[in-house]
Amino acid sequence: MSGTGNGNTARYDAIILGAGAAGLMCAAVAGQRGRRVLLIERAEQPGRKILISGGGRCNFTNVHVAADRYISANPHFAKSALSRYTPRDFIALVDRYGIAWHEKTLGQLFCDASARQILDMLLAECAKGQVDLRCGQMVGEIGHGDGLFRLDLEGGQVEAPALVIATGGPSIPKMGATGAAYDIARRFGLKVVEPRPALVPLTLGGEEVLFRDLSGIATEVIARTGKTAFREAALFTHRGLSGPAILQISSYWRHGEPVGIDFLPDRATGWLIEAKRAAPRTTLRALLRDALPDRLADTLAERLGVQGELANLPDRLLTQAEARLADWRFHPNGSEGFAKAEVTAGGISTAELSSKTMEAKRVPGLYAIGEAVDVTGWLGGYNFQWAWSSGWAVAQAF
Repeated sequence: MSGTGNGNTARYDAIILGAGAAGLMCAAVAGQRGRRVLLIERAEQPGRKILISGGGRCNFTNVHVAADRYISANPHFAKSALSRYTPRDFIALVDRYGIAWHEKTLGQLFCDASARQILDMLLAECAKGQVDLRCGQMVGEIGHGDGLFRLDLEGGQVEAPALVIATGGPSIPKMGATGAAYDIARRFGLKVVEPRPALVPLTLGGEEVLFRDLSGIATEVIARTGKTAFREAALFTHRGLSGPAILQISSYWRHGEPVGIDFLPDRATGWLIEAKRAAPRTTLRALLRDALPDRLADTLAERLGVQGELANLPDRLLTQAEARLADWRFHPNGSEGFAKAEVTAGGISTAELSSKTMEAKRVPGLYAIGEAVDVTGWLGGYNFQWAWSSGWAVAQAF
């Protein structure tokens, strides 16, 4: 549906910038509420990040969604939107379209077939709401006056009393991601919390480059930084550390801080001295090979410098080795950056927005949703749920 307007200016009820998860959701819901919606996407196709998510199967939500699984300068900000449009609500939508899905570990929900099904569902919902979707569109000047936002597009000017920033963050630039959301926010005087890569592999340097020789080896660990810990798989790469446990911890990690790894999370304190009593002729290397991939076990034993049969080793040395295996300190020299980050931490400050409507407190009619906002979820469907919930919240507001 085209907007109405005089001359060369088309008039809409709302203009949404960005046809990713949040923008599509917001447009579909608002359109079905009878609003005239223009959805603008600079890429040639909508929803490109949706298609590559979850290994192409789209981890579209998580049954354990709660506000404490999101990182933000205001840890309470996400509560309102998440409580009003829940994982159950999105699952009901998925079920209405007959999309088969399954639950993997830790409450993660994936399509059985393809992420394309989720994108097609959202586009069908937009079509039901007669949303005017325009892809491959570069936005020129954005003006604001008399309660209207005016945008210059290639096909002429458009205007609306509501403008929604849904352009995401700069993570995965090969998908067309940019920091445009922050430029628009600053244009209207909104503060931006410094964006940084999140859910991203960490890199190792110095003496720790030796661990890169273990590239491709994965094992279940507890990864820690500060007071935050996650138990999932860690993966050694040719650049450093990755895998779910590391991606999770990366969102909390700050440059200069160590990352502690417990390589044997199921072992109780004192297990090594008990092993010495039970099997005095065994070695640390043999014990580690029973619990860990051989090459990793050999590397850890070598770095610990604990050689020979346990019977010949003092308890003090075994206690020290056990403590280090439970909290092996790595000192990342950085991350793989926005190019490999699944999401962006930071963004448009929540202090600038209403937690109920996502409207800018100082600029009536201006909204921000999804990854553009300083709300970053854990790995495992949390960021998609924030996209659905924040998009839905804004769609109720105009």
